[in-house]
Formats: sequence, C-alpha cells, structure tokens
Amino acid sequence: MARIVVLGAGFAGLWAAIGAARKRDEIGAGREIEIRVVDRNPYHNIRVRNYEVDLSEVALPLAQLLDPIGVSHGIGEVEAIDPARRQITLVTSDGKEMLVYDQLVLALGSEVMRPDIPGLADHAFDVDTYASALRLENRLASLGRSAPSPGRSTVVVVGAGFTGIEVAAEMPDRLTRAGITVDRRIILVDPNPAVGATIGAHARPVIETALSSLKIERRLGVRVISVEAAGIRLSSGEFIPTQTVIWCAGMRASPLAANFPGARDCLGRLLVDPFMRVADQPGVFAAGDVASSVVDGLHPTVMSCQFARPMGRFAGHNVVADLVGQPLLPLRIDWYVTVLDLGGWGALYTEGWDREVRTTGAAAKVTKETINRKRIYPPLTGSKEDLFAAASPTVQAPPKTYGAR
Repeated sequence: MARIVVLGAGFAGLWAAIGAARKRDEIGAGREIEIRVVDRNPYHNIRVRNYEVDLSEVALPLAQLLDPIGVSHGIGEVEAIDPARRQITLVTSDGKEMLVYDQLVLALGSEVMRPDIPGLADHAFDVDTYASALRLENRLASLGRSAPSPGRSTVVVVGAGFTGIEVAAEMPDRLTRAGITVDRRIILVDPNPAVGATIGAHARPVIETALSSLKIERRLGVRVISVEAAGIRLSSGEFIPTQTVIWCAGMRASPLAANFPGARDCLGRLLVDPFMRVADQPGVFAAGDVASSVVDGLHPTVMSCQFARPMGRFAGHNVVADLVGQPLLPLRIDWYVTVLDLGGWGALYTEGWDREVRTTGAAAKVTKETINRKRIYPPLTGSKEDLFAAASPTVQAPPKTYGAR
C-alpha cells in the first residue's frame, strides 16, 4: 500500500487530506493508497478567528472531519524531514517515531516571528494558535476579576499589519466581555510611520477612521526595546504600564521548509509550481503558508486562508494523480480581495492587488462574518459526500459584497 502523508491540519493541510481522499475515491484506490495526517493538535483551528471575542467554534475535532472519509490522523510534532530517505521524524507522547512516506504534502503553515527582545518570550501574548488565543482570553478574564492596578486596563498590540489591526479593533469588545470598562486604553505600536504599511494607500484612511472611532491610540515609528511584567518600553523612551502585550509583528513559514533544498522566498516559503510541486523533489507537494506559488501569472500567493484552502485542495488532488500517473491540475486564481475586520466599527472590503475600496463599515462586516463563520468552514455534517463536494479542485467565486460602491 502506498502512503501519502500530509503534515499539518490547518487550512491547507485539512483540504489537502480531503482532496486526496476525494481523488482516491474517484479512482477506486481505497485499498491501495493510505492517507495519513499528522498535526501537533487533534483539531483543525479556524486560525483567522483567533482574535475574536468568542472562541467557542474555532477548534474542530479532526476525527469529525477525517474519519468519515477514511483518512487516518495522529498527533505529533515534526522534528525533521529527510526527503532523500522519504522519512519524517516525529515526537509523540510515546517518544520518537519514524514515519516513511511515498508522497508528501507539506502544509505546516507559518508562525509569528519572535525576535530576541528582552522579556518578549516571558511576558507577551499572541493569537498565533488556538492555545495561545485561549491563554490571552484567560488573561483578560483574570484581569477582569482582579482589583484595579497599574496597567490592568491597558492593552498594547505590537504590529499594525492585518493581524494587529484586527486584534486591536476587536479589543474594546473583548475588554467589555471581561468586565474591564473603566480607564481602559488600547495602544497599537509599529515601527512603520503609518498603520497598515503594506495594505495600501486606498485602504489606509478607512483603517485610520475606524481606529480613531474605536479610540485606539497609535505609537508609530517606534520599536520595542523590552517587554516587562509591569509594561513595555519603546525606542522613543516611553514606558507604557500594561499587563497585556500582544505580539503580532510578522509571520514566517515553518522552519521545517529548510529541510528541503532549493529556492525559498524572503518569508522562508518553498517555491512551488502551479501544481503545488516542490522543485526537484519528486513526490513532494507543498501548500498554504509554507509555500509560494504564482497563481495568476504575476502575483505570488500571500499568507491567508484565501489561498491556503485552494492550494490544499489542488495539492491533495495532484498528489494522488501524480502517484497513479494521471494528469495534474494547475491552480489559477484570477481574483484577490482583502476583508479586514475592524471590530465594532465594521470592516473593510477591497478588491485587486492595489486594494481598491469596495465596501466599508457595517456592509463589509456582513461579508467578513459570512467568511469567518461560514465560507471557510468545512462541512460539519459528517457526510463523506458533503466533504468531497467541498474539496473539488475548483476555485470559489469572490465573496459576496453588500452595499457596494
């Protein structure tokens, strides 16, 4: 029996596994091909919702999604990958395990970058994983139950990119839920001179308006010198008393991408072709945040579920097709949108790589909530047919807009 291993069960890994099972079923090779998923967790995290007020529906058990389609799954931390021997070293609860594969889909995603800043590892929070999001939620709840103290009602978010903006914009509602309603401050810190430096000139005024409406302070053009138990120290000389620092300053591909020779981009992502194949690595595919593919003839994918999900579906289809000698399908995506959550103010919806503003405020919020709560979810019916239909190697149409300009 040939074995396909999918490393990672995020947006790319989950859909690669379902897509592979769909193709296996299509060709009637259920007894000839084993598909195995390995992840450090027994759940699929709807990671893009980790900043939200309510985390009750962001961790979906893998058994619910993979058992109905005959995909095995196990918990383990990937320690190393040996592409020459087609062997993976895993650390599990029982110790180390060697897992051999015939075909591989690398979908280990990305992780927040944590520079060597004094106190950062000990005192800062993030929303990179479900576990870290729960840790932040518990901190806010704990502060809400505690007596007033210096920095109790102040939250500092470091990084004014997509994640940092969404975390900061959601924070008023999160503090209200925690019972922190008096003397609160939310401060967004970034070394760039403007919020959303990579988001574009069209969108930036909308973001600034929303942040001002939400009374979110900005500290721009400054760097973090240290994070301490009592607060955060900036390069401007300012010390901000706070008991909650949330680090959102950049992402980088899984360092395990370095196990493969060949080209990687500035984010550490493996360069893959339109079929999601890693160059000069027979039988190796990569998808999601750990991979970069030019999907429209000009632009490489960005780290987002918008690209991870179709990359996963095509990687899953193609890894089976490659194994049995059938034609592979190229992934092409000819549209790009950005939908940024701006908390109680609403949201921002842009179209195109220049990010032309299409809708804002409450209208854009409807689109954002539809994406976060419906569009990016796998079917939860437990039906093999529903899961396979959702894993078809096709590209969805852009999200519906409401009240477009």
